[in-house]
Amino acid sequence: MDVDAIRKDFPTIRAGQGIYLDSACQSLRPDSVIRAITDYYENYPACGGRSVHSMATKVSMAMDETREALAGFFGTDDPDCYVFTKNCTEGLNTAAYGLGLKRGDVVVTTDSEHNSNHVPWLYLQENIGIERRFARSDKDGRFDMESFYNCMSHGVKVVSVQHASNVTGCSVPVKAVTEIAHDFGAKVIIDGAQAAPHMPVNLSDIDADIYCMSIHKMLGPSGMGVMYGKREILEEMRPLSLGGGTVGLATYNSVNLAPIPDKFEAGLHDYAGIVGTKAALEYLSGVGMENIQLWDLKLMRRILSNLEDVRNVHPVGPTEAAYRGGVFSFNIDGLGAHDIAMMLDSMAGVMIRSGMHCAHPFYVSRGIDGSARASTYLYNTVEEIDVFTDTVRHIAETFGD
Repeated sequence: MDVDAIRKDFPTIRAGQGIYLDSACQSLRPDSVIRAITDYYENYPACGGRSVHSMATKVSMAMDETREALAGFFGTDDPDCYVFTKNCTEGLNTAAYGLGLKRGDVVVTTDSEHNSNHVPWLYLQENIGIERRFARSDKDGRFDMESFYNCMSHGVKVVSVQHASNVTGCSVPVKAVTEIAHDFGAKVIIDGAQAAPHMPVNLSDIDADIYCMSIHKMLGPSGMGVMYGKREILEEMRPLSLGGGTVGLATYNSVNLAPIPDKFEAGLHDYAGIVGTKAALEYLSGVGMENIQLWDLKLMRRILSNLEDVRNVHPVGPTEAAYRGGVFSFNIDGLGAHDIAMMLDSMAGVMIRSGMHCAHPFYVSRGIDGSARASTYLYNTVEEIDVFTDTVRHIAETFGD
């Protein structure tokens, strides 16, 4: 993978805006994605799936092409099974509220979920009376298969787990989890927000019933996500929002919903985001997801090696790079996470995130008051990692306890 060539494709990097290590929040965008968005607004800014004039037809065709690109990228053969959303959060909520769960139905998640795969189930517990069970992770946040299996019974209706953690980077063996869940008759929902940008994902192989992702974390536009679902599951599910393009025919007293995917896509779409999504997938395919995964691993090994002898720097999660993906969360004794982030920015132009990263239960249950978090991607370099770790070392030795 030619990282130097890749970096030339990103205007933010060319402009020397600093060292961006916050891709777990959202990624930078290459020229090709920006051009695709601009091309829509300049040349065919019309409605897809509604009007039939030439500009609108071009938009409709672009939407179809993006769904086809998604199916090819994720190893499936039915483009209509890809629903456009605002983000992974909207997809997870659509799944949680759309499956028609009833009082007493059991949902299994883990104790390390993002709030988007935690709070919807909490609300359903409080308002409908579902039962929740948590598969416990080990002290470093690694998935515990035995704990998960002990949660399973034939009363479980849904298993909903992250594919990779946005705090520790730890991956869940989602194919094995899906096989076990299906053996017990449960449907499987996967939060793929942190995994889909950083590793090969074949949805036919994983066999999950629903898989949600955020396109803005994988070089695509802000405000774009995707919910994949098996056709038979989507046809049974209820939409989260109604009106607009979700309607096949409505009278004063009845409504027939449109077929999938339209029945889930209420109102006007983010058409620029949709064409930008296709451009992002094409860019990632050109680089190769296996290459991106290996590059993240190399950079993580560098981070851990550079900081292993700094006594007051404490990683949140495993200290083995193979478990971490592209996410390095950490604390420094005597300093708050926001202070660390601001010092890295002001001292070295290194941009990271700080806080609880929308995973409050993980931190609260472990008595940790948040963390700083650096996250890598295909455009980061070894030299940037060295600047980051040298600055962390300086902060820890100068200002930490």
